[in-house]
Amino acid sequence: MIGFLRGKLIHKAPPLLLLDVQGVGYEVEAPMTTFYNLPALGSEILLHTHLVVREDAHILFGFSTEADRAMFRTLIKVNGVGPKLALTILSGLTGEEFHRCIFHNDAHALVRLPGVGKKTAERLIIEMRDRLPDLGDLSASGAATVSTVLSPAMTNPKQEAISALCSLGYKPPDASKMVQGINTDGLTCEEIIRLALQGAAK
Repeated sequence: MIGFLRGKLIHKAPPLLLLDVQGVGYEVEAPMTTFYNLPALGSEILLHTHLVVREDAHILFGFSTEADRAMFRTLIKVNGVGPKLALTILSGLTGEEFHRCIFHNDAHALVRLPGVGKKTAERLIIEMRDRLPDLGDLSASGAATVSTVLSPAMTNPKQEAISALCSLGYKPPDASKMVQGINTDGLTCEEIIRLALQGAAK
């Protein structure tokens, strides 16, 4: 099991990160809660990781805090919730919002997330209620910026945001609609995604 990775942030295109760890490039999938806290490209970061082994692939999932990783590991124990859906849940709701949904039986807020139907929402509420207190109050591990910052490639943050929302499970028309009402001038991809997800949660 790979417990963590420390290396240089080479590329970020939600939900995928590329990390250079002593000359080896690791592709890591991460929730938006991790992307929001990332430093500039070229910086050194630490990701707490969880390795999922399938017949056709080994997939690394990375998190900026141990608390997020613990939440991810608890989510994938719920019947019907796989790693991709757990990543979507962690991207669409903060830990505090998720706790509130569970303890207030707010299935309506959960079904707004792509891939979460009524039955899955009800199952999450029932199974997570007893598990959430066991997650503990884990301290966040910050990402230290120690390397020279590299200039990011010229990209279109708006299109990147739409692509990222599709990767999180939203249908392309819905993803475009979520971004359409946002004034994206001067915003980064991560900032656009944050506003889009906040709008979808209302």
